Amino acid sequence: MKAKILEFKVPELDSGPYGITYGPDGACWFTEQRGNRIGRMTVRGKYSSYPVPTPEAGLMSIVADMKGGLWFTQYKANKIGYLTPEGRLTEFEVPTRSASPFGIAVGPDQSIWFTEMSGNKIGKISIDHEISEYSLPQENCYPSFITRGADGAMWFSENQANRIGRITPDGAIHEFPIPTENACPVGLACGSDGAVWFVEIQGNKVGKITTDGQITEYEIPTKEARPHAITPGKEGELWFTEWGQNQIGRITTSGLITEYPIPTPNAEPHGIVFGSDNAVWFAEECNQIGMLIF
Repeated sequence: MKAKILEFKVPELDSGPYGITYGPDGACWFTEQRGNRIGRMTVRGKYSSYPVPTPEAGLMSIVADMKGGLWFTQYKANKIGYLTPEGRLTEFEVPTRSASPFGIAVGPDQSIWFTEMSGNKIGKISIDHEISEYSLPQENCYPSFITRGADGAMWFSENQANRIGRITPDGAIHEFPIPTENACPVGLACGSDGAVWFVEIQGNKVGKITTDGQITEYEIPTKEARPHAITPGKEGELWFTEWGQNQIGRITTSGLITEYPIPTPNAEPHGIVFGSDNAVWFAEECNQIGMLIF
């Protein structure tokens, strides 16, 4: 499949785009890890931004809710941020100290779920902004990314425990070991086949886990690709970033992988999302937002 990659420069110096999501307003929203801002980029490359009140907050993952609000994690500040469509920003303190909130996703009841990488917990913010936390059964799991599954549960990656976790709306947790040792799973997303797909930053593979816990893994053709994040596409395929090899990968539900090089060398692609404009958007830590069209 032929594809073309466009790149838009973030005007602010030392921005460091990391997480990215597509908003109901038809624009991409992203965290500026070094710039300490929430950025917005239109399909025509027009940029605007919103500064975060807490200095050096360590902005990581971001997700849009159904009302157009943006929720994002503040890894260093130990907070969850919320930006309304009108531009009003609120911060919520995570109860566990030094929890290092990282991944974030919208749950089936529109509550906001997030991982606590250092806190070894999964957190949830209700629609009334009440925060609940659920401890993982074992220590030092380093839960990283989280997504909503087809079964109504939330699924998350345990980067250091080498497992994929599942948590029900009432907090029951079950874990599934990954066959490849030291795979270090990171990004994950629900596919059109109902399975949860994940990437292994050390294992150099893309994996999928069915709702009953069956895991299949697919080797990435390029060695040391260090895949980071993954998102479902339009026609059942999934797209992922190859942070280590400066590429965007595409995988079908049957496991066929295609790779596309990013024009800018050492772009450091991290977050990725498929937009309603039928383009694949991704954050480049080199101060750019990428757009793959086909």
